Amino acid sequence: MREWNGSVAFITGGGQGIGLGIARALAQRGVRLALADIDEAALTRSKEELSAVTDVEVFRLDVRDREGFATVADEAETRLGPVDLLFNNAGIAPVSALPDLTYEKWDLVLDINLVGVVNGLQTFLPRMIERGKGGHIVNTASGAGLVGHANVLYTTSKYAVVGLSEALQQSAGKYGIDVSVLCPAYVATGILDHTDELLGEEKVHKGQTRKRSEGNLQSGVSIDSAGESVIAGMEAKALWIHTDGSMRPYVRMRMEALLDSIPA
Repeated sequence: MREWNGSVAFITGGGQGIGLGIARALAQRGVRLALADIDEAALTRSKEELSAVTDVEVFRLDVRDREGFATVADEAETRLGPVDLLFNNAGIAPVSALPDLTYEKWDLVLDINLVGVVNGLQTFLPRMIERGKGGHIVNTASGAGLVGHANVLYTTSKYAVVGLSEALQQSAGKYGIDVSVLCPAYVATGILDHTDELLGEEKVHKGQTRKRSEGNLQSGVSIDSAGESVIAGMEAKALWIHTDGSMRPYVRMRMEALLDSIPA
């Protein structure tokens, strides 16, 4: 079993939602925390809560900002020590009807959900390799990264994170670095409100669609349950980590259809 006490974790989107759930689970195990988030109020709240449990430093960061990533990484490691647990967790959940798709929408979702992961990796992975002491990287994707969803923007970004993680896992092991990809189903977070803030007047969902989507999220597991699922997956060195079993029948249908499509 991993010795958690004394490790240093860097968590994007760490001020709220699943990121906060992961932070709580790590704090209870003695991990020092560097929490990065674009929401300063959320960072303030999370620091006030978690500082009673472990050492916490918080940083306002837009994961699209590569220079900002490097600066924050330097500050975090100066204050807490070398980061050996990296959680590329920040993300948004935009929706667009096909006739309303624009380059700007593609850029927004891919820059945050995919390039944000790349930026985290490219910031911390070389440091982990150079130190030669291993580590663990967890990238947050979605159940929509395992089974295609009609939301083409979100699905595209999350499938990419799953593929990236699967490939990275095959290469990182020789450096003592484990890799997992979190594929949550519904988790009770405020991701729709967070996405709305970035989209401005063009809300992620409207009317009954918004109510249904919000209801689905709030019917899901708690962020604390999700955080504990992440810890369990890391302990098992699992490549794929899930928050509950609800995706099982859909993954089975997809895999059976895929296998059936391949010539004998």
